Amino acid sequence: MTEKQAQELPELNIGVVGHIDHGKTTLLNKLTGKFADTHSEELKRGITIKLGYADTKIYKQGDNYNISREGEAVRYVSFIDAPGHEMLMATMLSGAALIDAAVLVIAANEGIKPQTKEHFMALQAKGIKNLIIVQNKIDLVSKEQAMENYKEIKEFVKGTKAEDAPIIPISAQQGINIEKLLETLCSLEIPKRDKNSEPIFVIARSFDINKPGTKITNVKGGVLGGILKKGVLKVGDEIEIKPGLDVEKAHQQYFETINTKIISLHKGNEQVEEVYPGASISIETSLDNTLTKTDSLTGCLASTKGNLPEITYNTKISSELFNKVLGMQKDKEVEDIKPGEMLMLSINTAISVGTVKKIDKQGNLEMNLTIPIVPIKGDNVGLARNINNHWRLIGFGEIIE
Repeated sequence: MTEKQAQELPELNIGVVGHIDHGKTTLLNKLTGKFADTHSEELKRGITIKLGYADTKIYKQGDNYNISREGEAVRYVSFIDAPGHEMLMATMLSGAALIDAAVLVIAANEGIKPQTKEHFMALQAKGIKNLIIVQNKIDLVSKEQAMENYKEIKEFVKGTKAEDAPIIPISAQQGINIEKLLETLCSLEIPKRDKNSEPIFVIARSFDINKPGTKITNVKGGVLGGILKKGVLKVGDEIEIKPGLDVEKAHQQYFETINTKIISLHKGNEQVEEVYPGASISIETSLDNTLTKTDSLTGCLASTKGNLPEITYNTKISSELFNKVLGMQKDKEVEDIKPGEMLMLSINTAISVGTVKKIDKQGNLEMNLTIPIVPIKGDNVGLARNINNHWRLIGFGEIIE
């Protein structure tokens, strides 16, 4: 397949979410042939800690869908594996900011757990309308148990935007019904992409790809991973990254914009000359690797020079609260936000904490932030409150100014 053909394939970013141990990572392996949790700490502990990435092309031969290159390539799918552990809710929210649609994994032998509910609410908060529910581990239950679990899921989504979401029974471990999920992924509508605006690249990962002992002549620049939300980026473009570097001078903390150049662009294993909004990509830059190590630039935005607004420690956002706080053993009513209260904000892949300075009659919040943001009007915001030492999702909104 040529680069042009690869670029022309319809592209989707799919989040894979759900409670810890319900089989998300195994399912991803069956869908892509890859494991997304490639960090040594994750492999050791058997859980996803950071956002994981895996991509695949889906092929169609007759009425059958596969990833084994049989037939014609019909779709390019980039999967984002979000952590299911309750302590990693902020990371899950960052993942939800990158996706077009989601696969919610529910193990038939365990049913709907607190984090299942919390992840479902996070998708609602991030405005994700396309949802596929995978009823996993059907090999571990009887037919009667599977039907009971199916009814439980139907009741769970009743009255929500996901009320008519497809529910697909699967055994990821045994590879049962994977082709039905591939077919359903290919039936999802491709969102309209904006190629004409100035580019906005959301940084979800940053890293050093050089192995110890690499010769100086072969050293690669720092790499950024994420999603191009709009616009076009090309090899050779000069880009800026904000908020950028957290630096200290004369005992004062401030953020410094980073300027760099695009050396190469990668989509999955393919190197391309330019990228459009769609699947997740990685950008090799001319940056020193010390600046991109260990996800140090996660949460930043990148664009061509001069196109990002100035960072701010003050913002105004709309707010819409959920009825209940989910994710705990017992659901709790969401209390009104009060002036002086501290909230965690999730904006794109950035996380900030701020104090509510003022609430107007429409419920809009004026906030002072401890970590600056790049304010882009209309960007979605997840709102979380600290309840019993855990940040719990309580609602959502948009940046007004």
